[in-house]
Amino acid sequence: MLQLDKNTFKETIKNGIVAVDFWAVWCGPCRMMAPIFEQVAEELGGKSILAKLNIDENMIIAQQYNVMSIPTIIIFKEGQEIERIIGLRQKTQLLDIIKKHI
Repeated sequence: MLQLDKNTFKETIKNGIVAVDFWAVWCGPCRMMAPIFEQVAEELGGKSILAKLNIDENMIIAQQYNVMSIPTIIIFKEGQEIERIIGLRQKTQLLDIIKKHI
């Protein structure tokens, strides 16, 4: 799973469809979401990029995108936010949301 930080975030989201999971180690729902997010990444098989961003290590980016609750998944297209998913989701729900943008 691609881990983003302040050095890689902008470059990663600027092309194509990219889903970024904003999370933290201490967040229980984030830990529950992690395997689901990884399964979705495997199932999409390169049709889009799925990446994670630890908000504790990258607070400025989380603040820039007004991430107030986690887990939050923001879907970007060519660097622009096109959809935001807040809270734990089932695999099928997450797949359906991302697939509609591919």
